[in-house]
Amino acid sequence: MQALSWSPRFAVAVNRSCRKASSFQAFSSDSSNQSRGGLPRFFSDVLPPSKGSAVRVQGDEFWHMTKVLRLNTDDRIELFNGKGGLVKGCIESIDRTGADVVALENPKLVSTNTTQWHVFAAFGTLKGGRSDWLIEKCTELGASSVTPLLTERSPSISDNRVDRLQRVILAAAKQCQRLHEMTLNPPLKVRDLLPIVSQSKLCFIAAAEATPVLNVLALSKQEPVGSIIVGPEGDFTETEVKLILEAGATAVGLGPHRLRVETATIALLATTMLWSDTWRSTI
Repeated sequence: MQALSWSPRFAVAVNRSCRKASSFQAFSSDSSNQSRGGLPRFFSDVLPPSKGSAVRVQGDEFWHMTKVLRLNTDDRIELFNGKGGLVKGCIESIDRTGADVVALENPKLVSTNTTQWHVFAAFGTLKGGRSDWLIEKCTELGASSVTPLLTERSPSISDNRVDRLQRVILAAAKQCQRLHEMTLNPPLKVRDLLPIVSQSKLCFIAAAEATPVLNVLALSKQEPVGSIIVGPEGDFTETEVKLILEAGATAVGLGPHRLRVETATIALLATTMLWSDTWRSTI
């Protein structure tokens, strides 16, 4: 799946004074410890290549650093690149257009060792910030990607909303100390989803009156990659459900009540993520 493009606003710069700052304790090899530091964390598409080198932080991240958190020179921070890269640094200098951050150690690369869950949800017609909430919680829970589904009852999603959701993902990744940024894929029609379903060994679709999801998971073999599918307000049409099930998805129930799109998405994702974590802890 092709990720939507996003234009970072960062450039490499030189440094001087912070090179003399004291060194930090080396990171543990455990990725969970590496993703939960206590320092303020900021996104940078480019990380310093080594201890003593620097990058320049500009744009929204610079504004958040200096205007919201009111950080100043000599304050220590962390930089991450959304691909598992992380480095502790020190703000060396600040001017009107940006801040130079010097690395206090060599950057670390943290690999993800969780099951890769991909979310396909028809949330294009949600209003009042509900799609923002869905994307934020998918990021926090650890979804690898979210793809807006275009269905008969949710046929479109605006470009402006997509741009906003990219910003929501970045803010949520920083807040939850996530090092691997979630991918927001281009919108996908149901018929274009079918080949993905047919190639997936683990694929669940939320459906009313289906077998409860916990019962289905108890009989399912864990796979490294899985997908969940949630329909729009008013649900999929019977034809759409039939196509998805015939492609190989398994219908799962989420309780006796009618759930909103965002509620169903988070309920199913949280359940499958916890199931994956439980499975990994027993091997």
